[in-house]
Amino acid sequence: MQEWQLRNVWQNRQPKNRISALAEPLTTLMKRHLAKRVRQIGQLSIAWDECVPDFIREHAALVSLKGGNLTVAVDSASHRYRLEMLLRAGLLDAIRERFSGALNRVRLIPGEFDALEMPDRHPSQA
Repeated sequence: MQEWQLRNVWQNRQPKNRISALAEPLTTLMKRHLAKRVRQIGQLSIAWDECVPDFIREHAALVSLKGGNLTVAVDSASHRYRLEMLLRAGLLDAIRERFSGALNRVRLIPGEFDALEMPDRHPSQA
């Protein structure tokens, strides 16, 4: 065998380096997919906080936004009914005005969640 043939055989028998850098695929994922989604959800959250009254906002949580359909978890039937009536009375249009993305409908589902503790509120006021 020639020397170059031996070198090729030797190189082919060496263990392959199967470690790949994660930085490049993660950077691509972040830039192309997640950045737009985070920006969109942040904008929707701001519009939600501006439009929805406090007495409802404390009992509702944004769950997901897919294809222009917003899913909101509401912790009680009475608050769910109130939010549904507010949405029909024009709250949905007010949110749409402040949100530049597509918002076709709001789906209300029953849910339980822990309210975030507000720093300016005393635990006994919650």
